[in-house]
Amino acid sequence: MAGSADAQLRERMGRSLGVDVAAANVTGTATLESPYPVSDLAAASVAAAGSALAALLDAGGIPGAAVTVRRERADAWFRSGVRPVGWVAPSPWDPIAGDYAAVDGWVRLHTNAPHHRQAALRVLGVEADRDAVARAVAAWHADELETAVVEQGGCAATMRRPEQWRRHPQGAAVAEEPLVARESTGVGDADSEWRPTRERPLAGLRVLDLTRVLAGPVATRLLAGLGAQVLRIDPPSWDEPALWEMTLGKRTSRLDAHDPAGLAQLTRLLSEADVLVHGYRSGALDGLGLGAEVRRATRPGLVDVRLDAYGFTGPWAGRRGFDSLVQMSAGIADAGMRTAAAEQPVPLPVQALDQATGYLMAAAVLVGLRDRLRDGVGSEARLSLARTAVELEDARGLPRAARFAVDEPGDGELLQTGWGPVRVLPPPLEVAGVRLGWDRAPRPFGVDNPIW
Repeated sequence: MAGSADAQLRERMGRSLGVDVAAANVTGTATLESPYPVSDLAAASVAAAGSALAALLDAGGIPGAAVTVRRERADAWFRSGVRPVGWVAPSPWDPIAGDYAAVDGWVRLHTNAPHHRQAALRVLGVEADRDAVARAVAAWHADELETAVVEQGGCAATMRRPEQWRRHPQGAAVAEEPLVARESTGVGDADSEWRPTRERPLAGLRVLDLTRVLAGPVATRLLAGLGAQVLRIDPPSWDEPALWEMTLGKRTSRLDAHDPAGLAQLTRLLSEADVLVHGYRSGALDGLGLGAEVRRATRPGLVDVRLDAYGFTGPWAGRRGFDSLVQMSAGIADAGMRTAAAEQPVPLPVQALDQATGYLMAAAVLVGLRDRLRDGVGSEARLSLARTAVELEDARGLPRAARFAVDEPGDGELLQTGWGPVRVLPPPLEVAGVRLGWDRAPRPFGVDNPIW
């Protein structure tokens, strides 16, 4: 529908990626209630990935792959595409994480990582007790607490109104960035023996996964579902026990890149990879000696896709951040609170910035593979949660898909994991002739050897 949220989101995504997202067939009904067109964002981002896959297949001599997205399935995957059967998964949230009332507004503390938790507690001068944290936060001005926690290496965000974020230096900066910033690297020297096939388009493709919660793992999970060999690498001490489902279809390993032997092995893996997906803060890989120029030289023709929270320009470029924090900063939680006439922040019903950005990252990988196949060039792409939030804000108020309560998809594939059985919901994306599915059940981190 012209002028709809769905049409605007798909048109902008397609323009940024260089593919025809509008041609995808989107069916079904939306199920996510929000002041924002979350279901339209879900369907559009999945359609972007499907359209990029169709463009890749076309470049590989497999034309005419029709793309279909089912809205209710996209909504379900934005909630969780892998569901425990007969057991309860751990909560993704640390007991201290959450929204707190300050002197002049609200601030959110993100404390899931132990070092982020300790940073917030140091600033507040209290033990890890939620009531004590609430009393301490109540004595602070929100902006001052946000700044103090960030300066200590922690993660916090003041709740701002949408118009305040637009005027904020970081909000203004990220609004000027492309949704998907892409550039080619190399000139016709990206040789690769890999070619797409119809049934499992990415079979034989090597994807080095250096991502953490949540957008990056969403991207590499989709690539694994299309047949790619995805190897996730984590540091020795890192864990995300509540995000077990994000290892679906992947192998997982550990390397200490601060150790010369570990860095050498990581560099070898990179030299043999087709794709690198990473979500470390700006400068992190440079500090290890794996900056952009080194990556290009190590693997000519590499498809390099990078994620950031708050964008790549402006005063907050490289700031630590997560979906829930960006929702606070960008005015989303404030708009939800005002629409609901609530007394505290109201976020989106799902972590839609993470999920949508993840599908867009996968689309950027597929477009990069298309360009390498077609033109013999490597590529780099950058995306951020805050830039995806711009698209959602701009679509607020536009007509959207009709909503009514429907049951979530009830079928799906049963897989056995070390934690218990899980049900993998039917994929939200259908591409003619392609089998989208996962051959490995979710697994703990670090259980595989760091080899291809």
